[in-house]
Amino acid sequence: MFQSIAVRQVRSPLQVSFVFSDDRTPPSKEPAVVASVGAAFASPGFRADVGECLLVGHASLVVGLGTKKDLTASGVRTIGAKLAKWLDRAAPAAIELQAPVQLQAHASSLAEGIAIAQWRFDDLDGAATRKEPRRAALAIWSDAAKTREAIERGLVVADAVNAARRFGATPPNICNPQWVDAQARALARKAGLKHRVIDFRQAQKLGMGGLVNVGKGSTAKPCITVLEHAPRRLSGRARGKHLVLIGKTLTYDTGGYSLKVNNGMKGMKYDKMGGAAVLGAMQAIAALDLPVRVTAVLGAAENMVNGESYRPDDIITMHNGVTVEVTNTDAEGRLVLADAMSWACRTLKPTHLIDLATLTGGVVTALGHFSAGLFCNDPSLRAGLEQSAAATGEKVWALPLWPEHRDYMRGQHADLINSNPSRMAHPIQGAAFLSFFVDDALPWAHLDIAGVANSDSATDLCAAGPTGWGVRLLVDWVRGQA
Repeated sequence: MFQSIAVRQVRSPLQVSFVFSDDRTPPSKEPAVVASVGAAFASPGFRADVGECLLVGHASLVVGLGTKKDLTASGVRTIGAKLAKWLDRAAPAAIELQAPVQLQAHASSLAEGIAIAQWRFDDLDGAATRKEPRRAALAIWSDAAKTREAIERGLVVADAVNAARRFGATPPNICNPQWVDAQARALARKAGLKHRVIDFRQAQKLGMGGLVNVGKGSTAKPCITVLEHAPRRLSGRARGKHLVLIGKTLTYDTGGYSLKVNNGMKGMKYDKMGGAAVLGAMQAIAALDLPVRVTAVLGAAENMVNGESYRPDDIITMHNGVTVEVTNTDAEGRLVLADAMSWACRTLKPTHLIDLATLTGGVVTALGHFSAGLFCNDPSLRAGLEQSAAATGEKVWALPLWPEHRDYMRGQHADLINSNPSRMAHPIQGAAFLSFFVDDALPWAHLDIAGVANSDSATDLCAAGPTGWGVRLLVDWVRGQA
């Protein structure tokens, strides 16, 4: 693992040449490149399959791209990830890329793959660690200016993804709502974002019954953190737009009095991955200085149990005056999100609103660990998110949200129930509940990321653990709006 990766030219780099399996044309006419590619194909067993790496001599690496027709941005990320693993073993100080035109168009994806694959969480390693120390910085270079620019952009996005993963991996004895706000405040100082916080007392005064009740059982009281990216220059397309991103940031979820059992609490530190994605996205949006106004809202709480905790059968009043009968204290994320959404609609006056949340187990049953569930009330917003999902490889699948689903969440003793005891339409229940807290005319999308926020097993791109899912999707969508 490298301490850092940067675009920089240095002497005597390792030359990395990319070639297709069905077109053996070297990516450059330089004699050294032509010779290394020829030697690679003459080597027994080398077929230039996706991510296949072969060292030729001491200073040249040939990397396979697979077939021309199958080259995609997602495939290039995989190639970058496999290259990263090879580089981790060989530990060169610098590489110089020789890429065909087709790959140059995906240079940012290549950089993302390299940087995301080499990440690991070692912030809390102790005296007994067996991990090897991180190596010195890796320098990447290309003679093509546009390729260098794309690589730099990819590294910025990947760094934001890895920041979200680090945020997600931080354990609950460190990460509580106040820690979340401190991280956001630090990012604001570094990136030039505006910061504000709604603390517990202010939330009580504002009538945020969802946030207050979910978090009041913890000694670390809940809060809402707000970060704003307000660039001096707006693009023509972005004038009049205000994009608001809201992240569920449950720093730990015991289930409350509807207690999680049979070791069901293990991994609940990942219940903050919606907020992690939003925070990571804001880091990249600021670093790229995207010319559009974007505000992030993180509803942070810890769902714990004590004598002050809320109970099933309680009836609480939300920020917008809607009353909710609590049927399940483990359906807490939607209560926190609902207050954050209502406050954002009234105070920030967004033109578009997107929330991300590890909200339901039902979406995992429906879509597995392959896709997030997408609920959207606006065709244009839905199309934009689906386009960004295709570009970034962060898949979404649209699920319905009909008036019948909203009626399914109406209560007998209060306006709403927070969870229907029936498991029918389970992944839709959360979205249906949230729909009561967003303005009807506002383009809104809810992304249920419970199945994709973390992984129990490693992939080519990601180690097991938090994935940082959503950072790339949000950044790409925001770029499209700008």
